[in-house]
Amino acid sequence: MEADLPIDAALTIPGEELRVSTSRSGGPGGQGVNTTDSRVTLRWNVRTSPTLGDEARMTLVTRLGPRLTLEGDIMVSVSDERSQLSNREIARERLAKLVQAARVIQKSRRPTKPSRRAKERRLTAKKSRGARLKARGTGSHD
Repeated sequence: MEADLPIDAALTIPGEELRVSTSRSGGPGGQGVNTTDSRVTLRWNVRTSPTLGDEARMTLVTRLGPRLTLEGDIMVSVSDERSQLSNREIARERLAKLVQAARVIQKSRRPTKPSRRAKERRLTAKKSRGARLKARGTGSHD
């Protein structure tokens, strides 16, 4: 059974909700790579998790939408290391970072307004350019 996965102070994913599967990974490893299941895939179902409240669930589903499977699982696969144990720890860290990043509330953007001085500078520049263009056309046309 998997240990609980702490995300932040307010959320910890119970180990019962995490599903771990292993498979053979490619890459370096010598002769043992063909017989060792060192790739680790960690899954957590966001849609059916009793740990999350409705609002938190909707936030995660919205922000992690493209990464979710049809069933609502978020999957993290790791085959960076030759050791299954190392890959399992890396997968746990990556899942925690993903969920943590999705839970961050983004500040709403306050639209900025140009200052009065900036408006004045823009208008004087427009007037001087207009005067320059107007002065060009005052010659006689023979």
